[in-house]
Amino acid sequence: MSMAKINDDGISAFDDIKGLSRDRPWLLPSNRKLRHLQGISVRNLALSRPLSRARGKTIDDESLPHALKTPAKVLAQRENPKLEHSRSSNDLKSSPSKVNGVSRTEHSDSDVTAKRRPSASKLRRRSTLNWTNAPPRVRQTKLEDVVRDRMADTWFSIHCSNSPDPIYVSEVIEKAMNPSFRFFDLNIYGPSVTRLEELTVKYWAKTENMGIYTLLVELQLCLRSLQFIGKTLESFHHPLPHNCILFHLSDGIYTSFTDLPLDQAVIAPAKAPKQSQVLQPTSSFDALMRLSNLDDCIQDALSTREKLASQINSLLEEQKESNHTINAASEAEQSLASTTRFLATSRKLLKTAEARRTELQISLEARRAAIASGKLAQQKAQSHLASAQANLPSSRSLLHTTRAEISGQLRRICEDLLCIYPIEPFEQKPLSFTIRGLHLPNATSISVEDADPLITAAALGYLAHIVHLLSLYLSSPIPYPPTPHGSTSTILDPISTNMPSLAARTFPLYQKGAVTYRFEYGVFLLNSDIELLMSRQGSRMVDLRHTLPNLKYLLTVLTTGKGQLPLRKKGGSKAVGNGGTIEGRRLANAEEVEKDLHSNGKIPATGTFD
Repeated sequence: MSMAKINDDGISAFDDIKGLSRDRPWLLPSNRKLRHLQGISVRNLALSRPLSRARGKTIDDESLPHALKTPAKVLAQRENPKLEHSRSSNDLKSSPSKVNGVSRTEHSDSDVTAKRRPSASKLRRRSTLNWTNAPPRVRQTKLEDVVRDRMADTWFSIHCSNSPDPIYVSEVIEKAMNPSFRFFDLNIYGPSVTRLEELTVKYWAKTENMGIYTLLVELQLCLRSLQFIGKTLESFHHPLPHNCILFHLSDGIYTSFTDLPLDQAVIAPAKAPKQSQVLQPTSSFDALMRLSNLDDCIQDALSTREKLASQINSLLEEQKESNHTINAASEAEQSLASTTRFLATSRKLLKTAEARRTELQISLEARRAAIASGKLAQQKAQSHLASAQANLPSSRSLLHTTRAEISGQLRRICEDLLCIYPIEPFEQKPLSFTIRGLHLPNATSISVEDADPLITAAALGYLAHIVHLLSLYLSSPIPYPPTPHGSTSTILDPISTNMPSLAARTFPLYQKGAVTYRFEYGVFLLNSDIELLMSRQGSRMVDLRHTLPNLKYLLTVLTTGKGQLPLRKKGGSKAVGNGGTIEGRRLANAEEVEKDLHSNGKIPATGTFD
């Protein structure tokens, strides 16, 4: 076994008697803080503390592990054999009344027979080893009772002086005598906890026979006072006491006991010669007199304090009524002030309510006036309703007639446009047309080198003029308004916002002297206008790139109708019938366009222009 020696610097050095050495701690006692504490475990759990004894020894003061061992006692224990433990649980001494059937009062000092040990036939020794010949069931029951009494559910909590609540509560270890709890980290609580040196550990336990947990150990200690026992428990060879709490720090395992029992006897050092006793001086008479005077002064001060207290109490009793009056006056003043504040608040609320009432009254008057005017208007409308119902058939017939006249005027205007700008098929190429004899290729081949740019620009100028007039006659605004100007016509793109100036958003409809992509984009915008006009008239476009075919199809749809063409509103020639030259030419052109589209597969064979 080993003994702990404390050096002057406070570091424990360990020398093993059997030649085994233990590790040294890394932390100085002054450097141990709560941040170094990583875990707590308990060994030799005992809910009750029976008097422990070594095996083969009697239960007396000599068997206590911490009993004083003088040199004479050590020599006596070496010379005398060890005492055997008695296997009896009864006292073998005689009873106080009779010994061997003879009364104690009848014995004399010279009676030798009365002092002898009673015979074995009268006093029997009761054996305590009742488990030896017991059946297995009884032995199993005894073992389970022992385990039930020794095994317990345990947990602990750590407390600090600056916190009323525990800073850490462990998990519950069930049915264990040597519980090892899970390690923890106290750095999460900040420097106010991790820099402390003192802590309190409360250890709670409960067996199966107990209903609630009981406080088994409450240990208040300072980390400086802990003793290092090794890096691990395997290097520690001393027997641990009951309910020994082990603290796992970052550099090893510590505990709180101050000495350990030793298996080997230690020879005490030689006694030092006794020093001669020297008489110690006692107090002098002057010191005793000063002490007596001080005691008198203290008693006088105490009596004076009692008198002053009684006088103060009497004055308070005399002035009790005046104090009550003063308190009542102050309470009345506070009540008056609160009442005044409440009154002012109530007046403000009253003014607000009156203003709200006035506003509501004005609003109600305005609503009454509006209701009255509405009733008058309703009465007038009811008076005119009869006449309006009588005029309803004539109004409907007039509306029908007006719509028919508008449709006829649109037919006449579109016929005039076809006469002014005739669109005829170009015989050399399919789906190619000319406007006023000028060939205009489709958008797929409009920028080919063999196309004359001057003829193309003039044809696009005619086309822009027709689109501009159609948007006005049909009352259908187009998103890209063209500016017809002959062979130098342009078209505006007001939708694109990435172009800052108006000139950058104006695209030419002529190819000569213009950028190719701007010219092509202008033609695309013109085709988009034609598409919009066709969609608003309920017509389906075959291809956006077919400029003249799409316009021819739109004009053919607009001029299609029954009956004669109406006259102009202000003069003009008479209407032309269905058999006239203009109507016959329109129908012939429509049939040619339809045949051309059918032959090229652009529309189904059963499709019509209606």
